[in-house]
Amino acid sequence: MGTDHVPVPDRHVQTVKTNGPALFDLGEVVATPAVLAHLDKHGVYPSVLLSQHCHGDWGVVDAHDAKCNNEAIHNGGKIVSAYDVEGIRIWVITEAESGAPNRQRASTCLLLPDEY
Repeated sequence: MGTDHVPVPDRHVQTVKTNGPALFDLGEVVATPAVLAHLDKHGVYPSVLLSQHCHGDWGVVDAHDAKCNNEAIHNGGKIVSAYDVEGIRIWVITEAESGAPNRQRASTCLLLPDEY
């Protein structure tokens, strides 16, 4: 097979935004079985989405949610990213650690919107 027939993986496999330090800690990371099965089926590592998330690539969230995420990095609020992987939206949600410095977070979960 020639190189002109090599399949190109989707952007989540090709790119990981890792320039500089993470903008916030992820805390304990968990994922639902449905998300793990979908990512595995399409050859996407959860760590790719997590890296995009903690480096400020919020995926397909709207401008208002992106602004809220940018503010939450500093004020300790919830941070929500959304990534479309092979027709399925996956949310990555990082919860704040109560009473902790702004960059520390309690947990991060990868889940489908209907699992929220």
